[in-house]
Amino acid sequence: MLVAISLATLAGLTIPLGAALATIAHFQPRWLDQEFRHSVVAFGGGALLAAVSLVLVPDGAEKLTVGWAAIAFASGGIAFFLLDRLIAKSGGQSAQLLAMMLDYVPEAIALGAALAVGGSAGYLLALLIALQNLPEGFNAYREMIAKGAHKPRSLLLVFSCLPVVGALSAWVGHTYGAAYPELLGGLMLFAASGIIYLVFEDIAPQVPLEKRWAPPLGAVAGFQLGLIGQLLIS
Repeated sequence: MLVAISLATLAGLTIPLGAALATIAHFQPRWLDQEFRHSVVAFGGGALLAAVSLVLVPDGAEKLTVGWAAIAFASGGIAFFLLDRLIAKSGGQSAQLLAMMLDYVPEAIALGAALAVGGSAGYLLALLIALQNLPEGFNAYREMIAKGAHKPRSLLLVFSCLPVVGALSAWVGHTYGAAYPELLGGLMLFAASGIIYLVFEDIAPQVPLEKRWAPPLGAVAGFQLGLIGQLLIS
């Protein structure tokens, strides 16, 4: 239990760390606003795809029948779509933050449950959550500050509280998720589908730059780190 809560908290700490890195935008604004920022976003997309393909889909699908797996997977994409529409109608000021939490929470639940039943998948998932939360925190902070609806200090404080949500989610997963493997599998597929929606609706469109090759390499690097982690624990 302590390991699960600690890993979920550490993985969540990369959210405020990413936001803190985003506050140095005045250091080299043109560089940050172009190739580096796009590369960070792409890296997060690669890490998200690694979480989907290496942990969430294979581990989630093996716990469910084909029919229930299809329903759980479809429900994630639909939920993200509906949330996306709701945010757009309300002005979209917290879109990145809400989308980040919508995949962070079920992933942290899965992390806690994976550690409860044993095996090494929980450690890999903790690594992937940390890798994806860093660029997501970076990008969410910059977008929310750019819209002028939040003060930098208060927003950093909000981001600093988010690891607590991850710790609570890991506790729930460790306490209840292992006892209900079908529910856990559904949550993992729900998160996987939502992540795919997020990558292609929000992350991928922000990545391209003309005559710049670092962003797509960033996506490759993000996925490669997840792959290395999978190979090391298998």
